[in-house]
Amino acid sequence: ETVTGSLRKLRVRALPASFAFRLCSVLSGQSRLARPFRARVSSSSSQAREPGTDCPGLGSWAVAMGAGMAQLEGYYFSAALSCTFLVSCLLFSAFSRALREPYMDEIFHLPQAQRYCEGHFSLSQWDPMITTLPGLYLLSVGVVKPASWIFGWSEHVVCSIGMLRFVNLLFSVGNFYLLYLLFRKVQPRQKAASSVQRILSTLTLAVFPTLYFFNFLYYTEAGSMFFTLFAYLMCLYGNHKTSALLGFCGFMFRQTNIIWAVFCAGNVIAQKLTEAWKTELQKKKEERLPPIKGPFSEFRKIFQFLLVYSMSFKNLSMLFLLTWPYILLMFLFCVFVVVNGGIVIGDRSSHEACLHFPQLFYFFSFTLFFSFPHLLSPSKIRAFLGLVWKRRIQFFVITLVSLFLVWKFTYAHKYLLADNRHYTFYVWKRVFQRYEIVKYLLVPIYIFAGWSIADSLKSKSIFWNLMFFICLFTVTVPQKLLEFRYFILPYIIYRLNIPLPPISRLVCELGCYAVVNFLTFYVFLNKTFQWPNSQDIQRFMW
Repeated sequence: ETVTGSLRKLRVRALPASFAFRLCSVLSGQSRLARPFRARVSSSSSQAREPGTDCPGLGSWAVAMGAGMAQLEGYYFSAALSCTFLVSCLLFSAFSRALREPYMDEIFHLPQAQRYCEGHFSLSQWDPMITTLPGLYLLSVGVVKPASWIFGWSEHVVCSIGMLRFVNLLFSVGNFYLLYLLFRKVQPRQKAASSVQRILSTLTLAVFPTLYFFNFLYYTEAGSMFFTLFAYLMCLYGNHKTSALLGFCGFMFRQTNIIWAVFCAGNVIAQKLTEAWKTELQKKKEERLPPIKGPFSEFRKIFQFLLVYSMSFKNLSMLFLLTWPYILLMFLFCVFVVVNGGIVIGDRSSHEACLHFPQLFYFFSFTLFFSFPHLLSPSKIRAFLGLVWKRRIQFFVITLVSLFLVWKFTYAHKYLLADNRHYTFYVWKRVFQRYEIVKYLLVPIYIFAGWSIADSLKSKSIFWNLMFFICLFTVTVPQKLLEFRYFILPYIIYRLNIPLPPISRLVCELGCYAVVNFLTFYVFLNKTFQWPNSQDIQRFMW
């Protein structure tokens, strides 16, 4: 549409006379060269012409060109999805040959899914070590069971380890498509290059190392991501009942996904608050009221606005009517917590909630590392240092608070200290445990990372940012265990909502992800080891 609109504004009189005559002859069908093309665009040529345009076929050419670009984007998308799925199938084959037995948490998930596959759904058949709800197992049965009816496969085949793992590979295809649809919805389409940027961004997030790795194991990551992204997409399209239903499906995969259902509701609320905030600012501008000055003045203005807005019954009733499906879902979640006696089911001793504030700092560092082409540059560092000098009182307070949180609220989970199969074990051992002062020296990096993340989201409204960071805080801080898997969903949501980066940065990001994935898979498949008291093969993983 943008290309069409731009071309319709052209005036052929601005071209050299001879070229203008020949171009108009071709496009209007007065030349033999135009006959094949004229048959395709003649139906729209009368509508495409605008008053004052000397070339009647120019609009038709623009319409056809716009359609061609959309078709070309479709080809790009199909090629990217097909190539990614082909590579994933090859990697899946390598995983299946190397891992013929359940590995890590699969020793709980796979037998439970196989019991469901055999029709044993009673609570007495439930493994008490499993801490998530049975969404993955129920959906897996719904996928693999029809295969036995359609193809006549035996139960031993359809309930095998390989078939159950393949379910997550199917989820990865769905995630690729949902990421593309979300980029089309979230990001404005204003440039011709944006189609390539959307495809590259989709491909990059689809192979995001921490997420991509778990597509090949029977974990909850892929399915959890699928239903959360689907719920977010439906929310953006205004289909809130469907969004809440999909949010419930995501909750059945992992209980903490309820936070992202709340985020969908927050997205609706933020939109309405932004509209009211703009109206309020316009009114103050017209009345020429003196602005509030002093430290944190912006926060005070926003707090006053929210206080006044929430005192209006009309505003609250409007928000309730818009978000009641999510409120109903939250009510069901609260009932579950009361009946279950907590969020976690099964083994609760290893999943106790606590105020682990540095988890937020770890997420900032994680995001800075994986999005460094967009968040780390000399200009960004100069801008940050200039802002620190300009607002040194605020940053001094933030630094003191951060140091206090690191000092009083840093926890090391027993799994983090004992399980040397995870990369986090080595990060903790070689960075945080080497010297006690290191965790304090990293505070300036945490602050820069947090500022850079917030700066990259400045295209979003202040209320959207507020909702996002509240949900980010809620989903990360209560976790005592440092594990990169817990950062996947908030990272993807963040990455979807920053402006589309230039193609050069996307290529750099994609290249780095490819290198990380290659190293991760190579180490996992080839660099095995054994514990002294066990004959089992152990592997390094996220």
